Amino acid sequence: MRFATWNINSVKARLPRLLEWLDGTKPDVVCLQETKVPADGFPSAEVAELGYETAAYGQGRWNGVALLSRVGLADIRNGFPGEPGFPDPEARCIGALCGDIRFISVYVPNGRTPEDPHYVYKLSWLAALRDSLASSLSEGPLIIAGDFNVAPTDEDVWDPAVFVGSTHVTPPERDALAAIRDLGLRDIVGRPLKGDRPFTYWDYRAGMFHMNKGMRIDLVLATPDLAARVTDAVIDREARKGKGPSDHAPIVVDLDRPAIASN
Repeated sequence: MRFATWNINSVKARLPRLLEWLDGTKPDVVCLQETKVPADGFPSAEVAELGYETAAYGQGRWNGVALLSRVGLADIRNGFPGEPGFPDPEARCIGALCGDIRFISVYVPNGRTPEDPHYVYKLSWLAALRDSLASSLSEGPLIIAGDFNVAPTDEDVWDPAVFVGSTHVTPPERDALAAIRDLGLRDIVGRPLKGDRPFTYWDYRAGMFHMNKGMRIDLVLATPDLAARVTDAVIDREARKGKGPSDHAPIVVDLDRPAIASN
């Protein structure tokens, strides 16, 4: 199985790029974030022509998450129990069974600045997500992927000194992310296609992408049984190039088939 996660930064603006990428990369499951369309505005018909079913959760011009699958969609869940809002719950999480694996696509709140009420919301959201995952991990193999808006360590930003006092790198954010990983989930780190540091996000401004001044904030967390099946994980920097890209690159992960126990 091949799956991917991508903050598309507007599925309508990026639709031709998405369709071309789907056709070339051929993932079986895709977790999308920041789709920026209501659920009924998602281009389901266009992706269906490439063999994908769609589960979308959106709220218009902001946020929005989706799952695309060529291996089935069942038990679709929008949001999660105990999810806080700002002030109401936002379209930031969607999960479904794709084959025998539960995939969850998340778009974690940005936090804005450590002094902003949105920062408190971000920490509350991550804590509630952790509690929800703790009660659902017993259901079977799980992958949670998306834009976590947290760089796990200083190695995941191009210059730690630049980010002092900013969101994405503060100890409370990193602790909240670590608490999710500590449930037993493994961080699947993609390798860049051309030997650069494994960043997934680059600001549009000032040639940041071309200088590789980025961050690793898009993550794939998997239960140990699935992590053991990973044969390859790549950050597709090529998808960040060209005219009108998203400011994020997709992560593409390949899994081998599960071992069949002999009698």
